[in-house]
Amino acid sequence: MTLTTEEWEAAVRELWGRFDALEREDGVAAMRGLAAQSPAGDGRGAFELAGMYDSMGFEAEAGAEYERALALGLDDARHARLAVQYGSTLRNLGRLDEAIAVLRAAPTHESTGSAPRIVLALALHSAGRKDEALREAIEAQIDALPRYQRSMRNYAASLTDGSD
Repeated sequence: MTLTTEEWEAAVRELWGRFDALEREDGVAAMRGLAAQSPAGDGRGAFELAGMYDSMGFEAEAGAEYERALALGLDDARHARLAVQYGSTLRNLGRLDEAIAVLRAAPTHESTGSAPRIVLALALHSAGRKDEALREAIEAQIDALPRYQRSMRNYAASLTDGSD
């Protein structure tokens, strides 16, 4: 059965909607089946499969699918989400320099908000770069503050520029 893009997207949403009720292997198998049916001809199927692998704790498999999704191409929203998810996966795999590079290059998109910078802060922390991590975490939230933005920018900058 050939699915339209809209039907495929709906089936993916439905599968994610029942994620908490899925066993690890069942969730991966179901998404593998959907990924194979992706009508878009781009990296959507690989991206969704990577996300399922990742969410089910199969991070090495997720990494390979994230790379495949990038090679096949993604829309802006999925590309931004991939950067967050793949950066997190790389961090969890101990590939910290790669995680930092992916997260620093993450495209900006409303679907991810400040998540790329927060995950970057986690990766920097894991790499032992504690002051840089704290600076990144603070700076990721400055625009959401109703007040004290200038002060927070100065405090954050002081963490890595050698000033007090």
